[in-house]
Amino acid sequence: MTEDLLSEAYNSGLEHEKAGRLDEAEEAYRRALQLNPEDPGGVTVRLAAMGRGDPPSQAPEAYVAMLFDQHAEVFDGILVDQLGYAVPMTMRERLQSNDLGPFDRMLDLGCGTGLAAVALEDMCNHMTGADLAEGMVEVSDDKDIYDDLYVAEATSFLLAAEEENESWDLIVATDVLPYIGDATAFIAAAASRLTPGGVLTFSTETLPDLMDWKVTPYHRYAHSRSYVEAEASEVGLKLIDVADIVVRHEEGAPIPGHLYVFRKPDR
Repeated sequence: MTEDLLSEAYNSGLEHEKAGRLDEAEEAYRRALQLNPEDPGGVTVRLAAMGRGDPPSQAPEAYVAMLFDQHAEVFDGILVDQLGYAVPMTMRERLQSNDLGPFDRMLDLGCGTGLAAVALEDMCNHMTGADLAEGMVEVSDDKDIYDDLYVAEATSFLLAAEEENESWDLIVATDVLPYIGDATAFIAAAASRLTPGGVLTFSTETLPDLMDWKVTPYHRYAHSRSYVEAEASEVGLKLIDVADIVVRHEEGAPIPGHLYVFRKPDR
C-alpha cells in the first residue's frame, strides 16, 4: 500500500514538474519524501533543482543505487553510445601524457560496469572496484576485470579502508562527483588512502567560480574549479593536470566538465 502511495506521489510530482506547475510538484514530492525518507526517487535533489529546497550534501544513496541498478544491463550502451561518454579513455590519455604509471594497485570508485578498468587495465597490476549499485557490480563481475569488487558508497568505502590501513597508488572516480555535492570528505578520504606519490584522478561537471557546488537542472552536481583545487590543496595534494572535457551529452547538448589529476607528495 505504501509503495503504491509513494509511486503515485512521485509520478504526480514528475507530471506537475514537466508541466511547469512547481507548487503542485513540490507538494507531491514532499508527500513522497514523507512516505519514504530514504528518498529512492531523489526528490530532495529534484526540489533543489527546482529552487524549492536546500540541496542535500550528496544524492541519497537509495536514489543512486536504484538509478543505476535499473539501467545496469544496458548501461554501457546508454552511457557510451547515447550520451557520448568517453571520460575513462580521456583519463588514460592524461595519465600517460603526464608520464604517470604504471601502477601497482588501483581503486576504481563508482566503478559501474568497469569502463575505467578496461581503459586502464594494462597500466595497473591489481584493480579493486567499488560501486553503490549492486546491479552494476554484478555486471562488472561478469566481465572478470577486477581482482576485488565491493558494493559500497565511495566515501564510506574509503573510510572503511582507513580502518583496515589499505592504500592504493592510483584512485580513480570517473562519474562520482556528479552525485556528491560537498566533496570535502571525499577528497580528504581519498588523499588519506593514497600511498606516498600516489595519484588521484576524477571528473566533475563544471560550475563557474561564483559558488562551490550546486544541483544542475539534470539533477546532478556541478563543482567550481576553484573549490575542487582548494579542497585538494587543503589535504596536501598537488595538482598535476586539469583538462576541460565534455562529460556527456544531455538532450543533444554537451555538458562541460573538468578532469583532474592530483598527486600526493612522496613524503
